[in-house]
Amino acid sequence: MAGTRTVPLLPCASIDEVAGFAAALGFTTAYRQQRPNPYLAMRRDDVDLHWFALPGHRPEDSYGSCLLVVDDPAELFDAFAAGLRERYGRLPLTGFPRVTRPRPRRNAEGRTGFSVVDPGGNWIRVVRGGPAEEPPGTSSRLARSLADAVVAADSRGDVDQAARLLDGALRRTPDADPVERVEALAYLAELSVRREDAVALRMALQDLAAVPLDDAQRSATRPVRQQAGELAGQAPTA
Repeated sequence: MAGTRTVPLLPCASIDEVAGFAAALGFTTAYRQQRPNPYLAMRRDDVDLHWFALPGHRPEDSYGSCLLVVDDPAELFDAFAAGLRERYGRLPLTGFPRVTRPRPRRNAEGRTGFSVVDPGGNWIRVVRGGPAEEPPGTSSRLARSLADAVVAADSRGDVDQAARLLDGALRRTPDADPVERVEALAYLAELSVRREDAVALRMALQDLAAVPLDDAQRSATRPVRQQAGELAGQAPTA
């Protein structure tokens, strides 16, 4: 069917709230109405997302979801993150809206992906197109647990289960590769922010800072450690 397009229709409580959020992601308004029913159409390049206001809608009860297949999820994430930081003053990791970071997904044949959850509680799932990659978590026990935690939290939204998985794996593998340990502790710190657990966040960041690294390992983990440093400013009140 040449020229056929599919446009997701997502529920929300307020199209005004969604409009500001979508604008932060770089979308512009293609159509908007208040009567007879509030409706919003937003566009970014070739991507169209539409929202409709549903009386009594609660974002925590939403099952809305859509999939964006792109060439470079990391590039799109950087653009989204810059807009979200400008609008909300930080990268929102909890509540509505929120975002996860790009990571290889074992349940997507190793393809890198991330998710944005909009103010209506709908999951906008971004994944890299093209051929499958080597699935993560094949190198060690800790790497496998990290891959399982990413699926649990970033794909299924079960942050508590992901934290339990990763915390247990870290305790059972004290001699794990330092780079893998840094990556796991950084993700555990992020999960702690998302769980609003200030104590767990502080402990994860302390353990991360204590991991001994040589120059090559320090260079390899620099982006991950910088992301973890950003989390310190989002520490919830204990």
